[in-house]
Amino acid sequence: MCGIVGIVGKSPVNQALYDALTVLQHRGQDAAGIVTVDKGRFNLRKDNGLVKDVFHTRHMLRLTGQVGIGHVRYPTAGSSSSAEAQPFYVNSPFGIAFAHNGNLTNAHELFDEVTKVSRRHINTTSDSELLLNIIAHELQNTVGLVLTPEDVFKAVAAVHQKIRGAYAVVAAIIGNGMLAFRDPFGIRPLSLGKRKTEFGDEYMVASESVALDTVGFTFIRDVAPGEAIYITEAGELHTQQCAKNAINAPCIFEFVYFARPDSFIDGISVYASRVNMGRKLGKKIAREWSELDIDVVIPIPETSTDVALQIAIELDKPYRQGFVKNRYIGRTFIMPGQTQRRKSVRRKLNAISSEFKDKNVLLVDDSIVRGTTSEQIIEMARESGAKKVYFASAAPEIRFPNVYGIDMPSANELIAYGREIDEVSELIRADGLIFQDLQDLVDAVSELNPQITQFETSVFDGKYITGDVNQAYLERIDTQRNEGAKTSGLQTELSNLEMHNMSNG
Repeated sequence: MCGIVGIVGKSPVNQALYDALTVLQHRGQDAAGIVTVDKGRFNLRKDNGLVKDVFHTRHMLRLTGQVGIGHVRYPTAGSSSSAEAQPFYVNSPFGIAFAHNGNLTNAHELFDEVTKVSRRHINTTSDSELLLNIIAHELQNTVGLVLTPEDVFKAVAAVHQKIRGAYAVVAAIIGNGMLAFRDPFGIRPLSLGKRKTEFGDEYMVASESVALDTVGFTFIRDVAPGEAIYITEAGELHTQQCAKNAINAPCIFEFVYFARPDSFIDGISVYASRVNMGRKLGKKIAREWSELDIDVVIPIPETSTDVALQIAIELDKPYRQGFVKNRYIGRTFIMPGQTQRRKSVRRKLNAISSEFKDKNVLLVDDSIVRGTTSEQIIEMARESGAKKVYFASAAPEIRFPNVYGIDMPSANELIAYGREIDEVSELIRADGLIFQDLQDLVDAVSELNPQITQFETSVFDGKYITGDVNQAYLERIDTQRNEGAKTSGLQTELSNLEMHNMSNG
């Protein structure tokens, strides 16, 4: 999962891009980058690390210009290379800088076309660079030194027809303006905002609405699935639907885990959706665990706090903060490597022993992926004196790989894969384990925007919304992947020129 932002302004945009990326830091802690356009040239700074560590004063002073884009990238299993950091750019046509959140599911098919037919060189193992070269090739077919909106929309329409998967994209095109578009299913989020100044209107796109709020832009609306937004350097806004039969089926895991609670995605408050998740899960616990003597409800910070509070209300039990979080440790389920994930849990959380001692505790988390974090936290609760430790997940059992840009690609790494709930409970050493029902999860989110009737829920039910993922596909990518030597993004098989990416945003 990654975060993207783009601004067409009337004054320098470097500070606004920086501030937006800091707000989107939860979407990626591995690398960060900003490109600005000034006097017909790209100014680029990107590297591995957090936003605050990548950009220093000397870098910010060089990022001049009134048009720019930014990206934060999240860590994947195995080592990360700074060559994978975004934005990417190509010199032809015009000069295009590009940032992408998502994953292409037909990347291995596209590689031959890009390298042999379009005769373009792919310098990294990232499917984002592949996508950049595809859009560049389509824009190459335009006539004239200045793009028209019709040129841009025609190119995006051609891209939609070629590629499959999840993608939210922003691109700066020298001498023309900024382009942003979203995949035809709306799997990855993208928001559009506007700010009025004395010099004219400024526009901004970002992965989450909270980034717009932070830098003073007013949220206009979400970019529709399949829609393209084109803003000229002069600040003229053009929009068009560029995909046939587009439907809105956003990734439900955005609401469970990734997005900030103060964001709105597709008209849905992330905070309110998590309150609804807690209400529905609390009713299930009351119904199915009525015999359990639960003394206290404790969240595993931070995503589950709103869920846990609502569960406590439903159960009429005390709600307590039993763990203190070190905010300077990244998200553990996307840490590179199982050993590092185990070590990071202890560095990330510390228990308040008095809240556990001699109590039957209900721990609440947003989800259980590999189970590593859950097992360690339950052990911490017992070490702190808990008599019994029950565990509730705001999401259903995650049994299937994600192919749309979240780093849970191998089914064998998922603790619920091929196991019953009792088996999972035993593995994480809980005295009881309960999951949210999938329909309750869908209802918790959709109740806030009835116009959205479908969500991307493949990690729970194995139904991949793009319709191009089968068992052979999953077996191939599982074979390509191993815990010790995974490259972030596109996996390259040099022996047969077959490429694929599972997790680059």
